[in-house]
Amino acid sequence: MRSIRAAAVGAVTLSLALAASACGGGSSNGGGSNDSPKTLTYWASNQGASIEVDKKVLQPELDKFEKQTGIKVKLEVVPWSDLLNRILTATTSGQGPDVLNIGNTWSASLQATGALLPWDAKNFAKIGGRDRFVDSALGSTGAEGKDPSAVPLYSMAYALYYNKKMFAEAGIDQPPATWAELAADGKKLSKDGKWGLGAEGSNPSENIHHVFVFAQQHGADFFTADGKPDFTSDGVVTAVKQYVDLMAKDKVIAPGNAEYAQNQSVSDFAKGKTAMLLWQSASANLKSQGMSEDDYGIAPVPVQSGTPGTGAQVNSMVAGINLAVFKNTDNLDGATKFVKFMTSDAEQKILNTAYSSIPPVKTAQTDGAFNTPANAVLKDTLAKSAAALPQVADESQFETAVGTAVKGLFADAAAGRAITTDSVKAALEKAQQQMPAA
Repeated sequence: MRSIRAAAVGAVTLSLALAASACGGGSSNGGGSNDSPKTLTYWASNQGASIEVDKKVLQPELDKFEKQTGIKVKLEVVPWSDLLNRILTATTSGQGPDVLNIGNTWSASLQATGALLPWDAKNFAKIGGRDRFVDSALGSTGAEGKDPSAVPLYSMAYALYYNKKMFAEAGIDQPPATWAELAADGKKLSKDGKWGLGAEGSNPSENIHHVFVFAQQHGADFFTADGKPDFTSDGVVTAVKQYVDLMAKDKVIAPGNAEYAQNQSVSDFAKGKTAMLLWQSASANLKSQGMSEDDYGIAPVPVQSGTPGTGAQVNSMVAGINLAVFKNTDNLDGATKFVKFMTSDAEQKILNTAYSSIPPVKTAQTDGAFNTPANAVLKDTLAKSAAALPQVADESQFETAVGTAVKGLFADAAAGRAITTDSVKAALEKAQQQMPAA
């Protein structure tokens, strides 16, 4: 996933209050029907370099589905900056799509609204069974102990992309394995108008993904064991400061990146303006912008020390996109058929190849097409060193509140204001006050 708006805090709270009386989709009775069996509306998330790229990827597959089933799918590709708010509005207004993509980190929050179709054993059986999906992907489909609110569609993990030519010119012979090495290499690479590392400082979700990983590496979490927000522990404060200090102290991220929120850091990397990029499954995006796979290498995201693994060696969140159905769709059978189609082995290979992501379907993931060096890094990360963001009802508010706090800290860093332990803690205290349980 990519970004969400600060207004989502209020919208999530509102959606929780109103979901029981108005749960998205086409039917007004709060339950699914088959009143419109020949049509579906589908909100797809913006996975490619642009919305037009996504349309070119998806429309041929939707035409294929229509030919097979007689069901016409109306496609809308929604930017990440709008998607969560659009979904929350649909859960409260009763006017939404039949099927939609959601960031997997939102699964528990949207599950709590009651608007999404639960994927119980009966519904999973209609698409071939729960066992078709890998466990790491299923772990980000809703709260533990409850039927999933969505089905895994694309799996992703973060990796470090580095420009081979820029590394060679700087006399660096291998990618950094620790954060200290990344900062040191970044300083060597930050010269002549070019920078060591790109970031999306104005993108709350990207901020959350990175500070979550830093916090894990410092032995901290953003929630207590019973699900209460805990944003100001020493480990969390240290983690957030370390991330923002890549701009403020280490000066390996350009100050202008504080305003980035629409994948500009990917474009900068593709154009040779930055030497390193921390991103989810970026290969297809880079290729669409003219960067050859020979021009860059892919390595695991750095850790504090040692090698990636569990606990303090976590180096990615479990990234991915899930496919959900609004519970009161007016084409329940068609929506289920569509989910089965999109998660079929054939479509999983087509779609995940197009987006350089990893199929969450076991049989598709083992296909030779996904045994590239790039995918080897991503699959290894997902299997050994990635952790799921907290699957709690307040997760999307957490993304907005803390992600926006980090955005403000990046703005301070870009303006030359000091980033201190106290200023970081104050920003996180303010974010915690915005949480419903605070």
